[in-house]
Amino acid sequence: MDTIRVRGGARLEGRVAISGAKNAALPIIAACLLAEGECRLEEVPHLADVDTMCGVVRELGLRVLPGRQTLTIINEGITGVAPPYDFVRRMRASFLVLGPLLARAGKVKVALPGGCAIGARPIDLHLKGLAALGAEIEVKNGWVKARARRLRGASIYLDFPSVGATENIMMAAALAEGTTTIENAAGEPEIVDLANFINAMGGRITGAGTRVIRVEGVKQLRGTSHAVIPDRIEAGTFMVAAAATGGDVLVENVIPTHLKAVMAKLREAGAVLEEENGGVRVRAELPPKAVDLKTMPYPGFPTDMQAQFMALLTVAQGSSVITETVFENRFMHVNELKRMGAQIVIEGHCAVVKGVEKLTGACVKATDLRAGAALVIAGLMAEGETEIGCVHHIRRGYEDLVGKLQGLGADITEN
Repeated sequence: MDTIRVRGGARLEGRVAISGAKNAALPIIAACLLAEGECRLEEVPHLADVDTMCGVVRELGLRVLPGRQTLTIINEGITGVAPPYDFVRRMRASFLVLGPLLARAGKVKVALPGGCAIGARPIDLHLKGLAALGAEIEVKNGWVKARARRLRGASIYLDFPSVGATENIMMAAALAEGTTTIENAAGEPEIVDLANFINAMGGRITGAGTRVIRVEGVKQLRGTSHAVIPDRIEAGTFMVAAAATGGDVLVENVIPTHLKAVMAKLREAGAVLEEENGGVRVRAELPPKAVDLKTMPYPGFPTDMQAQFMALLTVAQGSSVITETVFENRFMHVNELKRMGAQIVIEGHCAVVKGVEKLTGACVKATDLRAGAALVIAGLMAEGETEIGCVHHIRRGYEDLVGKLQGLGADITEN
């Protein structure tokens, strides 16, 4: 099944429950390499990326017992230090085993990471941070090799608040000797969730969610239980979908503080948002108003919501300017939206979106995970039928997107 068909025109109504956050679950699964014993993870989304990460830690010696939205991961000893290339090439997050393997096994060999082709995502910040902790690192023939007899705490300044680098350094430092300070650290909610998980295992991390994180290394971490936070990007996607169809949707299992920037822009576009019963109700009338937005590291507007919001703005009153500052190649969905009648002009890191009266259904292709979600939203708005190809990208990050939209009244099928 690699095609989604959407017949536009349906107004989304009802309620939808948001799954656990993919971008929180993946580093937490990697962090299970740090602990001795059993970790039980709850609210884990059933996604291709989660399956890939489970495959990675299995290859390294951990036992993984899946349940319904749960994972039990048992660490009785690490037996491997080189996850197979076939796993790592599929997903960039596989690189997150670098820090914990180095801390537990003293050595690691990992292929340079893959994932969505949305622009350069260099690993130099990961490697500089681990080197500061005492690792000897070699990059050769597409592989990263690292070893360290004993990691030691250090003061580390990140040139950019990279989420992955912050996570890798934080995990390695959890078992290092002494105290590590990470300045200009990423402050995303997923960083806080990882820190809470490590602390539940016996770690000593403070400052997660701020620009300065301090990690006091401990000698041993133990298994624990932890519930993954809700997926703020999935929640934002459904909020935009509700607004794009002039709908009335209660998005349940949401932490509104994680979505302040997205909610502010939706209100600016004319939607009415109300927090109620552990969720956010989104009501809107068409057409939306044009807005300008600029992607920024958290708590700014997330790059992972840029494509979905662009889809909404294709039918807005007036012209909008979207500035992408995080990834230089994250406008690949533009040509696909233009196939549906959108009027968009790229000018460097900016996209100028002139609203049109309506989109029309077409055959389009998901170029990456969030681009795929944007095309689904565009299909919901469009006149006629839209066929979206390469939807394996969508399954990497959305749990049962088609089923959830069907539950809101969308005319959508997957085949």
